[in-house]
This record gives sequence, C-alpha cells and structure tokens, in this order.
Amino acid sequence: MAEQRRSDTNGAQHFLVVFPGYHRSWAAWIAQTLERHGHRATLQRWDPPREVPLEDSLGDLLLSSGRVLLVLNDWFFELGPRPAGEWNDVLRGFVAHHADRFAAVNLTNRPLLPATAVLEPASLWALGAEAAEERLLSRLGLDRRRNPRVLPGAARYPELRCEIWGEVPRRNPRFTGRDDFLNEIHERLSDAERGASACTLLGMSGIGKTQLAAEYAHRFSTDYDLVWWVNSDDRNVQRDRLGELAVELGLPIGGEPGERIRAVREALRRGEPYANWLVIFDGWDDSEGMNALLPQGSGHVLVTSRSRAWTEYTDVLEVPAFLRAESTGYLLRRAPHITAVEADEVAAEFGDVPLPLVQAASWLGESGMEVPEYLRMVRERKLSTVDEPATGEGFPQSSMTSWSILLNRLRRSQPQAIDVLGLCTSFAPGRIPLGLIRAYPQADLPEELRWMVTDLPAWTRALDTLVNYSVLTRETRGPLGAEMGPHQESVHMHRLVYDIVSKLTSEENRALHRRAVRTLLAEADPGNPVDSRNWPRYAELLPHLEPSGALSSGQPRVRATVLNCLQYCLRSGEYNSGLELAQKIRERWSNTMDPLDKSMLDLTYQESYILRSSGRFREAHELDRRLLERQQAAPRSDELTELITQGSVASDLRYLGRYEEAHALQVRVWEGNERLLGPDEVATLIARHNLGVSLRLLGRYAEAYELDLETLTRRENVLRARHISTLHSASAVAHDLRLLGRYRDALARQEPVVRLHVQVLGPQHPQTVAARVQMALCRRREGGYSQDVGAMMADLLDQLVQLHGREHYRTLAFLTDYGNYLREHGDLSHARELIEEAEAGYRALLGPAHPVATGMLSNTALVMQVAGDRSDALAMSEAALAGLSSTLTADHPWVLGCALNTAAARNFTGRLAEAAELSRDTLRRARRVLGHEHPLTLSAQVALAADLRGVNEREEAGKLEEDALLTLTRTLGAQHPHTISARQRVRPYWDFEAYLG
Repeated sequence: MAEQRRSDTNGAQHFLVVFPGYHRSWAAWIAQTLERHGHRATLQRWDPPREVPLEDSLGDLLLSSGRVLLVLNDWFFELGPRPAGEWNDVLRGFVAHHADRFAAVNLTNRPLLPATAVLEPASLWALGAEAAEERLLSRLGLDRRRNPRVLPGAARYPELRCEIWGEVPRRNPRFTGRDDFLNEIHERLSDAERGASACTLLGMSGIGKTQLAAEYAHRFSTDYDLVWWVNSDDRNVQRDRLGELAVELGLPIGGEPGERIRAVREALRRGEPYANWLVIFDGWDDSEGMNALLPQGSGHVLVTSRSRAWTEYTDVLEVPAFLRAESTGYLLRRAPHITAVEADEVAAEFGDVPLPLVQAASWLGESGMEVPEYLRMVRERKLSTVDEPATGEGFPQSSMTSWSILLNRLRRSQPQAIDVLGLCTSFAPGRIPLGLIRAYPQADLPEELRWMVTDLPAWTRALDTLVNYSVLTRETRGPLGAEMGPHQESVHMHRLVYDIVSKLTSEENRALHRRAVRTLLAEADPGNPVDSRNWPRYAELLPHLEPSGALSSGQPRVRATVLNCLQYCLRSGEYNSGLELAQKIRERWSNTMDPLDKSMLDLTYQESYILRSSGRFREAHELDRRLLERQQAAPRSDELTELITQGSVASDLRYLGRYEEAHALQVRVWEGNERLLGPDEVATLIARHNLGVSLRLLGRYAEAYELDLETLTRRENVLRARHISTLHSASAVAHDLRLLGRYRDALARQEPVVRLHVQVLGPQHPQTVAARVQMALCRRREGGYSQDVGAMMADLLDQLVQLHGREHYRTLAFLTDYGNYLREHGDLSHARELIEEAEAGYRALLGPAHPVATGMLSNTALVMQVAGDRSDALAMSEAALAGLSSTLTADHPWVLGCALNTAAARNFTGRLAEAAELSRDTLRRARRVLGHEHPLTLSAQVALAADLRGVNEREEAGKLEEDALLTLTRTLGAQHPHTISARQRVRPYWDFEAYLG
C-alpha cells in the first residue's frame, strides 16, 4: 500500500492540516514545510462539539480535497471532550475505512490510544528541524525537493525557542478553549500600525487574563525573536523587571532602574537587535506613568489589567467568562467521572468564571467526589460561613465556600500545605519570594515553621499540593535554563485567591506567619540602599512590608529594613512610592514612638527630602519646622541632630524663595558642623555645599565659586574624584563660572565632569542628566556650539520628561532654558508654547509671589516683544521688575537682568527718558555687584548707550559703546554672539534662568 501511495504523489498535492488551537505553531510549520516542497496546505483548527457525533465531525474533514493530516498528542483525544472508548470505536471503524485519506504526526512521548495505530502517526517528538522535515515527508510519501522553495516570513521550527524567553509562566497543559479570542488578539496586534501594536486584556480578577497572556506567548512564540514577561502588580517590581531586559539585550548601561528602562525602550523602538518582539505586562492596574514604560516600535505589547483607564492608551479586548461549552469541556477533562449534565450544573453555579471553575475541577478531579454532594456542600455552606470577598468584584458566595471545603480537606490530609499557604498570605499577592525561607536558614523562624527549612521533602510535597490544586503557580527568576539559587525561587498567588484565603485563615496563624515573613525580609535586606546594585532586591522586598506587618514592628532590624526600603525609593527616584510608604510608616510609628526617637528622625529626614524632590516644598517645610520646634523645646537637646533638622529647614526655605533666611540658617548649620565634627566630615561638606547653593541664589556668585571650589578640593581629598558627591561639587563649580560670565572656563570644566558622570553613574542617572543640562547651558553661553546646542537641548528635554514628568520643577526649568534658546533662534511659536507652559507650571507649583514665578514674567515679556506686542511686553516687564524688587535686593542679578529688559521695553514704546534713567541705574549697580567685565554689566552698558542716543546724548553714548565693544572683544572674543550683536547695535536682553537650587 505504501508503494501505491508514493506512486500517486508525483504531482502537487493538497493537505488539510488539522490541529487543536494549542498546536498552531506546529501546524504552521508543517504547512510551510509542505509548501516549500511544492504542495498546497490549508490549516484547520479543530475542536469538535461534544453534541455532534465524532464520526460526523471527522466526516466533515473529508469534504476537503486531498488528504487530512492530524496533528496529535495525548490531549488531542480529549477534544470535545469524549471518552477513550468513543475514539477507539471511530478509529477502528470510520478512520480505518478511510485510511488512505488520513495521516498523522505525533508530538508527544506519552502513549496514545491503541487504535491510533490506524493513522500510522510519525513521531516528531524531540527531533531537530531537519530530521522532523524528513520524517514528515516520509510519512506522507512525498519526495524531498533538491532546492526547496524559499517562502517569505518563514515559520520558526516550534522546538526552537525564540532568542530571549523571559520568565513566561509555564504553559498550562489543561488550557481550554479561547481559540477565537487568542486569534483575535493576534490579529489586533498584527494589524495595528507600526509603533502602536499594544493590546490590553481587560477583565475582573479570576477571569483568566494571565492564563490567556501566557497561552498567547506560547502559542505564537514562533512569530517572535524576543518574549519578555513583566509582573506589574507592583510598580517597583515592574520597573525592575522591565529593566532586567537591558542585561539580556547586552545594553551598556548602569544599575539605575530608569536608565535601564530608557535603554530597553530605545532598543525596542529601533528594533535592534530584535525587530520581532513581544512584551507582556501582567496585572498592570495603575496606568499612571505608562508613557515612561510602554515600549513602541515594530514589536507587540500585551497588557493584562482590571482598569478601564487603558482604553485611552491601547486597543482593549474585554475578556469574557468561558462559553458554557468551554466550562463543561474543562470540567469533564479534569473530572472524567462526572457527566455532561453535571458539568453544566457546576459551570452555572460559578457563572462560567475560570478561576472558581479551576478550583471546582481540581477538587472534583482530585477527590473523586460526586457532583450532587459537592454542590450540596457548596450551597449549604456546611463547613464554614464566610463573608463576600474583600475584592468586591461580584464573585458568587459559592466560590468562597468551595475554598473553605478545599482548605478543610488540606488541613486533614496535608496540614503543612496550609502552613505554606498561610505564609503566602503574609506576603503581598502576585510574585512571592518564598525562596527567602531557604536562602536564609539562619533566620529566627517560629518553632512551628522550622520544618520549612529542615524538611525539604515535606516542603516540596506541600508546594506540589498547592500547585496541583491550582492555588499557586511556580515561578523562577533568572535566564531560561540557568540554575536557580534558593533566593530566586518564587511562586505566584492570584489576587483573588489571596483575598479569599486571607479571609479563611485564623488570626492566630496569620500573626505567626507575619512574624516569620518580617524576620525573612530583615534577613534579606542588603543593608545598603545607596548602592544601585541592591535596588532590584529592595524592589522585591518593598511590596511585602505592609502585609507582613513590618511597618508596625518594634524590632530594630525590621525597622532598619523599612527605612532602607524608603531610602531605596528616594535614591532610585521612586518618589510617589516613597511618599506613600513614608505616610504609612508615620501612621504606625507615631502611635508608639516619640517624634525625637532616632528612627522617627530618620523617617522625617527622608520624607522631607522626598517631598522636596517631588516639588512639594511647603509640605516639606511644615514637616521640618514642626520637628525643629520639638527639638528646641525638648529638655535635653542633641546639637548634631538639631543641625541636621536645621539643614533640612534651610533647604526648604531655599525652595520657597526665602533666600536670606535660608542663607542665615545655612551659615549656622555649616559653622556648627565644622565646630563639632571638623571641616572634612561628610556632614560638614554637605553643609558647605548647600551654603554655596544659598550664595548662588542670593546672586553672590564670586563667593559661591570660592566656596564651591574649596568644597570640591576637600571632597576630592576625602571622598575621591569619582564619588557622586564630588561630581556634584564639580558641576557646581562650572555653574558658578558660567554665572560669573567665564563661559569658556565653565565649559572646559563641565565637559570632563559630564564624561565622569557617564562613566560612574551611567548616561541616564538623574545627576548625569543634570550635569548634561549644565553643559548644554555652558555651550550655549560660550557661543561656539550654536548648531549643536539645539539638538542637545531637544534630546535633554525628552530625557527630563521621561525621568521626572513634565510638571516637575527640573523639567520646568529646562522648558524655560529651551524656550529662551528657541526664541533667540527664531522659532517663536514653539518658544511661546514652552515659556507659557513653564510659567503656568511654576505659578501652580510655587505661587505667583515666588521670585522664580515672578522672574518668568520677564521671559514671557521677551516673547511678546519679539512678536511685536510691545505695549503688553512693557506691562509684563514692569510687573516682573516690581515683583522681583519687592522680594529680592535691588542689587540682585535677577533684578538687574529684569531691569535691562524693562529699559528696552520702555525704549521700544517711546519712553526714552525713562529708559535711559533705568539703564543708567542698572549699569551703576551691575558694576558694583558683578564687576565691569561681567556680560550682564556690559549688556547694561550697551543698552545705556542706545538709550542715550535716543535722547541725543551721543558723545557719552559713543564712549560707552566703544568701551563695551573693546571689553567684550577682550573677554568673550570678537566672534562671540554678544560681541557681534553689540557691534551691530542689536538691543541686548537677559534670559531669566529659573533656578530653584
């Protein structure tokens, strides 16, 4: 018969490749293999309805032309599902009668039904691509072409995993149905415009979103070169996990999470080294900040979420409950002893919601209980009476009772599994690092839980039991195939399961388990949140602080861990998470601790720092002020801790625009630290550096430069040149030089400082970005980089927006700088947009009376003036000058610069005498404050010359102009833009630089 079959296949043939949905990748490869060798193939997904006789369903396949190739494994024969006897009867009868029309391949090493022999299935199990192709063609009696056709978009051989496969959950062999839904996901992603291929699976807890996403990744894995799974229940874990992809991609980055994420997103956007990628964000309910995380490019993004906010950002598919046929099919496969009618009754009881159906199927399948008895126990709630789940998502009460049944059975048969389950509910839901128990055997665990460390077989049995009952799923950390260390072992607990089990756990046991988890978290604390290499571990510990009760613990080690996690939030830039954590800590600690206790002081210092870094300056000041008052009223004061608080208050005052108060307080802090600790202690150097900031804000640039230069020298000697604080001082020195008008010197210093920042901290670290901002401003003022500066500033603005958001004060400052640059170079429309945005942002952040908010009016006036709105520009300039004069001294450089612009506005509106009067006063003050050669002084001199010409005092005007040109040529150079503008008699102006410190 084989001879006859081969002789009939010389020409091109047609094959109907029949496969269950979960073998789509194999079917696609088989069809393409046949086409490469000159044949035609049609794919047919097949899951015959149970109510249709199997012989009829197979007969429908024979309506196609050519032969039918079945893609088999042991689960294939449960399609429907149907008893083995029915399949054997049909194989021996109908299929045997049409044996010339049927063929099969086998994808498993498990035994198939005996009657499958009639199909003569060719086993492709564990074969390489070439051997599998040879065996497929041989089974079908087809000749191998010497030169197979080359087809576009060749399918990857399914046994070849994509290049990067990142922690996708193991494939669920019992995954049921959803084939049409999975295909719709694939179509939505494939048909989307390039760069916008993002789809969100939306639905309530337990509906099966995670299982769908995992099945999609496995089923369509041959379409991708990279698949990366990101657990997104917790923001810090999410950011850490996405950042880990940078290592897999071989990107040259440092350890800061934001830096890694930006590098990953850029690599995905470019499609280098992989253009076909899939990133899955599982459990992303909080869409805030999604623009800084969601990748774009030629690949695909899949999100699972309960939040409808995603409708604004991605394509959305609502995940429905199972179809009734899917529900009953799943139940019949897991519990083959029940009938179809009984399966329908159970499905109706649980509303076709997957998660409780999985539990019901597990229970019925494992226990062998009859359905009437099971449903009676569920409905009558004989084993326990519980409230509705805390999630409030409308799950039937019966699901709670079914859980009660399961837990009671486990208490009798496997009590150690109950211990593990209870321990899990003392972590946060989602990823649970249970491996900490094994990683830190020296931890002081309660006696009742010591078996988890000492009895490995019992531990394994307990976990296996919970996994078998679909309570937990096993997960691992690290590259695929790599050997896992004990601390990397983890499990995943669904949020709904967590809520229900928490309600069914006794308070006594929960207290025991929480105490154990707190101990483990303290053991796992690296002890150094400043080191970015430890940030992934802190991101892992952070979500578990609250559920474990660590925030309320009185144990010193646990409190230290809590504060270290808060310090991690501060250092890594996770300010929102840090503020939320700080508030929770304060709520608990305030009930039992004195505000002047060392731990409470540390909490306050970190919280105020995070508040300032977030732009919440008034709240930071109020927090620090109250603490200082308590310290000063205490009967026994600690001068050093009081100095720390005074330093925080001085920082708050600087940001609030109260510069004189801040400076006076900062002087006391510096002098006190130097007296008590000496000049080279870290605290003294910090106080000295902050004093330089105060002097800079007061416009005392020369004093700031001398102080910063000495601080830099001391830090180089004490901390060394590459320390982060030393680099900060180096940038401060360049800043001072630029404000002093020594533009070449400033740039010469800042360029190597930026290179050191990149080497030590990485290109995307916040301090590196700040150093690059300083370099861009130096280049702009130096004048020789006008073409490069625009592109540099545009790039820096994008980075600042990603790093801080658009409304953060550092971003607002750069919006101002970039807007001034664009106005100067002719892009008036864009300049107006940026200046208006920055002015409104500062007004909302600081209030209209703050010196920075007031100074922004001067920039707005310059835009109006260039646009020809001269009367409005004058009014705005006068308002800026009056406002700054009332809050700062008349000699402050900001007031002098604003006066320079106001004199010009008066001149342009015909108020020549008033312009000349203001220009003369401005020049006199500038010479006294900044010196005769400062660029602002020389601008005031050129401006006065122009005003004097306007009132016909030409002799004095000529002398002033000639002297200014000579000095500009000598100090800045003949080709500097300032010199050229003065020579061409272009009216000078002053850009207000919105600097908060």
